[in-house]
Amino acid sequence: MSFTKYQSLEDRIVLISGGASGIGEAFVRGFADNGARVAFLDLQEEAGHALAKSLAGSARHAPLFIRCDVTRTDELKAAIAEVGRKLGPVAALINNAANDQRQTFPDVTPETFDKTMAVNFRHVYFASQAVVPQMVERGGGSIVNMSSITWQVGVPELMGYASAKAAVVGFTHSLAREVGKHRIRVNAIAPGLVLTEKQQRLWYPTAEKVAAVVKNQFLPDTIMPADIARLALFLAADDSRMITKQTFNVNGGRA
Repeated sequence: MSFTKYQSLEDRIVLISGGASGIGEAFVRGFADNGARVAFLDLQEEAGHALAKSLAGSARHAPLFIRCDVTRTDELKAAIAEVGRKLGPVAALINNAANDQRQTFPDVTPETFDKTMAVNFRHVYFASQAVVPQMVERGGGSIVNMSSITWQVGVPELMGYASAKAAVVGFTHSLAREVGKHRIRVNAIAPGLVLTEKQQRLWYPTAEKVAAVVKNQFLPDTIMPADIARLALFLAADDSRMITKQTFNVNGGRA
């Protein structure tokens, strides 16, 4: 298969949270391959530096990795300010960082609930808040927020995660109205099961478990991180200039 390259992404500054592994790594690789100036944030310091190093020789611009705990809003905003100083105003923000840790409903405490919201939703809000002035400065931009189909289908051990991902959609729609006058577009992506290394290791370790999910899709193939990244590339590029306040399901037609 061959896939589209987006010339409008060349030299464009793209900021990705949770970019060191999984879907986030696919975002970093995809935008770097399209010639963007990529900055990405993650707690996984070793993996982050390794990814940046692996792309330094082949990418038009070597990615900038910044270690950051996105649940610490002061640290998050400092990292975003650093990106602005080193690279310039952000043109595309991909709010990707998340943790789909399973939880038993009766055992959830206010503390664990707050942590779930912090890693899956709160940083989306405040990263956007920090980046919007940079986008206003440059005359427009694109924000892509990662949601999930978990809140649509109902997953028993992911009530907190699903609640946060539903909140991402509500925030996306409201922010799109707020910043549209500045030519800033805001959209969300809601993936189905994406077969990352983490998903395989923790939740879907056997071919049978994966097949049980794929069986509920219309398309008989597993969803890979690059499938999500290709949609994010389109939403960040000028090709989607009149698309905002939308949530795109990438689930293979899951019933």
